[in-house]
Amino acid sequence: MSSLRQREVKSNAATKLKVDLDEVPESAKFVVPSFTNKQLLDAIPAHCFERSALRSTYYLVQDLAAVAVLVYCATRIEDVLAWADLPETQTKVARVTLWFLYTLWTGFWGTGLWVVGHECGHQAYSSSKTINNTIGWVVHSCLLVPYHAWRISHSRHHAATGSLTRDEVFVPRNRKERNLPAAKDDAEIAGLNVSEESQSALAEALDHVPLAIFWVAMYQLAGFPLYLIMNAAGQKNRYPGWVNHFTPSSHIFRSTHKWQILWSDLGIILVLSACAYWSYARSFTEMMLYYGIPYLWVNNWIVLITYLQHTDPTIPHYTDKLWTFPRGALCTIDRTFLGPIGTYLVHGLCETHVSHHICSKIPHYHAWEATAALKTFLGQHYQRSEENMLVSLWKSHRQCVFIEEEADVAFYKNYRGQAVRVGVMSEQDSGVDSTLSEASSS
Repeated sequence: MSSLRQREVKSNAATKLKVDLDEVPESAKFVVPSFTNKQLLDAIPAHCFERSALRSTYYLVQDLAAVAVLVYCATRIEDVLAWADLPETQTKVARVTLWFLYTLWTGFWGTGLWVVGHECGHQAYSSSKTINNTIGWVVHSCLLVPYHAWRISHSRHHAATGSLTRDEVFVPRNRKERNLPAAKDDAEIAGLNVSEESQSALAEALDHVPLAIFWVAMYQLAGFPLYLIMNAAGQKNRYPGWVNHFTPSSHIFRSTHKWQILWSDLGIILVLSACAYWSYARSFTEMMLYYGIPYLWVNNWIVLITYLQHTDPTIPHYTDKLWTFPRGALCTIDRTFLGPIGTYLVHGLCETHVSHHICSKIPHYHAWEATAALKTFLGQHYQRSEENMLVSLWKSHRQCVFIEEEADVAFYKNYRGQAVRVGVMSEQDSGVDSTLSEASSS
């Protein structure tokens, strides 16, 4: 009977790992879903797929108006301070506080504008491709995002989400890429029973808290620009050499994309030129206060949100052997972003991401209803976290460290090589046996 209880862990390395499923807690077992595209789309109410240029424009105007009001208020900061007639020290504190609040809230509304441009890239703003691309180019250029270039690479991310070989961004690094000592046995590869010796060796090689804090800060500050410039956190295996979003010859583009990439570059050049002239005619400090620092806030929120949408110990990644579009679409997690700020200012980008991956043409104002319907339909396969996102950010950087290349269904492991989930194929889906894969950290 013991042989019947063992299951094979099949891998892209053709290594057969023997793991006793009876030793795996039920809460740690991840049953690989077997939905079809049609089943997922049919679960969403039909009207959720309808796009309205008028309604989308309402949100665009709302965001622009909010930014305009904030800019106007910022121009009155010195008048308010003069009227208050505070002591010099208090005036300095008040000035810093008011400018901080301006940049913070402008960053929130700017992130909302980023979402509007993002929806244009998915053709979710309206049914008109011309309207989508015109508004998307203007909005994203103003936020220093090369609209068409990013639209193209982002569409590839959606087409291969969760694939270890074809996903465009947030691709996990494996044990070999991290130059870690090899696992001693099948149990350690599965991440179920890691010896104390191996845990200590991995922790010594990886667990550097001050360095981790530094990289988290750098990732939040410059992660998105570095992805655009040098493919940071992007797919490495498919693309040789330097990969970026500004050169038509970059490996992520086809020759037919040339003029779209150059048009995207023109948008960035125009905005950077305007910033340079602003700095020359007025001052660099003024440009940074009104535009530069809010821009950095937008980058911070976008990196935080998108990283946590796709990085969690409970999210699987698949080899080509098991990847399907429906499985990939479910390799994401909905979260709550700062309460009403995420709901209203950032248009539910965080809270409705699962539905967005199932159908990216659903506009944000319908995504809430689509999410509710999918939650009911998907059951255990719908993932959501109510944890504070800043807590999740730190935990994910500590827990999502590496994966095992021997796994067909790979979950992140932590600094000690431990796993919180084990992928199990249903008998109906596998046809014969249950397929087990390695899992992630706790």
